[in-house]
Amino acid sequence: MSGKRILMLCGDFAEDYETMVPFQALQAVGHRVDAVCPDKRPGDTVATAIHDFQGDQTYTEKPGHRFALNASFEEVDPATYDGLVIPGGRAPEYLRLDARVIEIVRHFFTADKPVAAVCHGAQLLAAARVLEGRRCAAYPACRPEVELAGGHYADIAVDDAVTDGNLVTAPAWPAHPAWLAQFLERLGTRIGHA
Repeated sequence: MSGKRILMLCGDFAEDYETMVPFQALQAVGHRVDAVCPDKRPGDTVATAIHDFQGDQTYTEKPGHRFALNASFEEVDPATYDGLVIPGGRAPEYLRLDARVIEIVRHFFTADKPVAAVCHGAQLLAAARVLEGRRCAAYPACRPEVELAGGHYADIAVDDAVTDGNLVTAPAWPAHPAWLAQFLERLGTRIGHA
């Protein structure tokens, strides 16, 4: 296991599965994941929401778990991280208003470090202006943001993911197996089976 250091940008009402699953899965393979949120400290929590697809015109939303942050946003030095995770849900619409968050996201693209964004995470990528010419999957309602930011919306199955250079994106949490596998590949993580 390579023990990479991963930054996860969190906020209230991030999608529960899109926060919890990558946080735990990346730790399970030996990476250190620092989950941070502007204006919050280690031990503080953010509310999450469970989004589901039940045949309506859009997803439904139910209360999720409280997710405990384990690092300080104010102390983040993006140069010390090997990768970035951006969960979806409603958190990206809040996070994209924070100039320091935008600066952090841009660092990962300037330094060509792996970035994994899922669902509404594309809203944060669009606000950071890092999608120009890139293929990006997202929740279908985010297609306009991807295209207005100069990206190419990847209209793929909800359980699939796409990699374009250092960027790994997926439409929603059903894509976790493909999304996380592609992100781990970009990180250079090797998992062996006996």
